[in-house]
Amino acid sequence: MACEVEEMSTIRSFEGFQPVSLKQEGDYQPSETDQLSTEEGDPGTDPEPRQISRQPSVTESTLYPNPYHRPFVSRKYFATRPGAIETAIEDLKGHIAKTSGETIQGFWLLTEIDHWNNEKERILLVTDKSLLICKYDFIMLSCVQLQWIPLSSVYRICLGKFVFPGMSLDKRQGEGLRIYWGSLEEQSLFSRWNPWSTEVPYATFTEHPMKYTSEKFLEICKLSGFTSKLVPAIQNAHKNSTGSGRGKGLMVLTEPILIETYMGLMSFIGNRNKLGYSLARGSIGF
Repeated sequence: MACEVEEMSTIRSFEGFQPVSLKQEGDYQPSETDQLSTEEGDPGTDPEPRQISRQPSVTESTLYPNPYHRPFVSRKYFATRPGAIETAIEDLKGHIAKTSGETIQGFWLLTEIDHWNNEKERILLVTDKSLLICKYDFIMLSCVQLQWIPLSSVYRICLGKFVFPGMSLDKRQGEGLRIYWGSLEEQSLFSRWNPWSTEVPYATFTEHPMKYTSEKFLEICKLSGFTSKLVPAIQNAHKNSTGSGRGKGLMVLTEPILIETYMGLMSFIGNRNKLGYSLARGSIGF
């Protein structure tokens, strides 16, 4: 069900900057002038109390919307560079208009977690008939891989926390969403244990780490917003489907999401180095 497309767009560059550190309130140290002003006076007489007026040190923070967010860290993700996500959306809009002509209902930037617990940056599109999962290269601004899933084939959605086998060495915290469109019983043993398999009959997603970069990313990286659009779209697709289908409709369940990995060496290295994201990794040279 996966298809690959190559679309080149204009390459843009952006050089960010790092903010300088600021002193916090309460870090005031008295200067030598302040100390001398309190010690001067006629010897032998009690000095009159003197008031020294000082300008209070005020530090204003303009980090938005999360006061704990460091903007220079977010600029490492090419998806947050000016114009990158807009170019990706326009590319995908043009591709859908040329191929299927379906009505687009929304775009989202999420993180896919594959069956080997590897994180992958993905753009998701919901149309009136399909769910599209796009691997987009935000560095070259091109679509690398596009997986096209008919909404009428989706029969189950699970929402919940991630769980792992008891002997798993690489576990993750948090919650996610899993979408099923095929039978797990029909999945081959090779595709189940192949980390590069594209025949897995489900997909698992969680929120993108740049969710709190801005209001725009807060909207497109929110998992609840994606779910609220996906569920009614699938229900409408089932109603309008002319095929026999599964005859069960759509089940939306709240239950733990099992990621069946044990050693997890590949995901341990990949996830901690963000290898699944279009990320600025610094200059390499001598």
